[in-house]
Amino acid sequence: MKYVLKKIITLIVALLLISLIVFLAFSVLPSDAAIAKLGQNATPERLAALREQMGLNQPVFVRYFVWIGNAFRGDFGQSLQYTGVSVNSLIAGRLGNSALLSLISFIMVIVFSIPIGIFSAKRRTVVGKATMTTVTQLTMGIPSFFLGVLITYAFSLGLKWFIIGQYTPPAKSFGAAVVYLIFPALAISLPKIAMTVKFLATSIRSELHKDYVRTAYAKGCTRNQVLYGHVLKNSMVPVITFLGVIVAEIVAGSIVVEQVFAVPGIGTLLITAITNRDYPVVEAVVLLIAFFIIAINFIVDMIYMAVDPRVKL
Repeated sequence: MKYVLKKIITLIVALLLISLIVFLAFSVLPSDAAIAKLGQNATPERLAALREQMGLNQPVFVRYFVWIGNAFRGDFGQSLQYTGVSVNSLIAGRLGNSALLSLISFIMVIVFSIPIGIFSAKRRTVVGKATMTTVTQLTMGIPSFFLGVLITYAFSLGLKWFIIGQYTPPAKSFGAAVVYLIFPALAISLPKIAMTVKFLATSIRSELHKDYVRTAYAKGCTRNQVLYGHVLKNSMVPVITFLGVIVAEIVAGSIVVEQVFAVPGIGTLLITAITNRDYPVVEAVVLLIAFFIIAINFIVDMIYMAVDPRVKL
């Protein structure tokens, strides 16, 4: 219980620090929210009046505590780009698309990396090991956005399996949304699959040299019985933590890939808000992404604690 409480406190402190850094980063920019809304040619009188209305004439830390207090109540304010539209509604309209894309990408990583990792670890020949190493290194080195471009050319322009920009939200047709998102999810997940394959194969090979494996062979267990009955379970312990990192990278990678495939998600919203200096939206999206990544890491720590009780010591 003490370990869990410590992790929760760490999560809250990390989130507060991230929120403070994000808020201060936009507070020191030469162009504030009033200029972003009225434009560079606005008169000083109009700027002063809007700053008074928006509370920008208050000290920065006063404004931060007001903002973070509203944020914890679920109120991120109004968008500067879309007059009269709340930040909450903008995020709510796109969050489901990004969540579904991240989920499909993560499922792809799990489904493909575990069997391929086991297959890679079982390769005994020099040629087999060299081939798997070359393929994984090559795939790991290709950026997701470039893979997205290649997939677009191959499956959209070439095979006509989908059309860029004709995305159907899950609320209208869940099946159509999943089919469309398979392609950007493939661009996001391929490098992560290669990373997980390499990590899992290395972990399995490390376990195969331990004493309990030799004991299992001495008792008459076959190679598959040793691998699937003993080695794989122990090999997955460090992989669980690694998958937490993979989830964070999937979320980060989706920001750019959504632009390539014209998916109306959080990443597209963030880039558009940055371009238009829509600071309330940028702050809210960054804080949301940070919360998601921290929460995932917390869940991974809890799973790791359940798998390996020594973590509590």
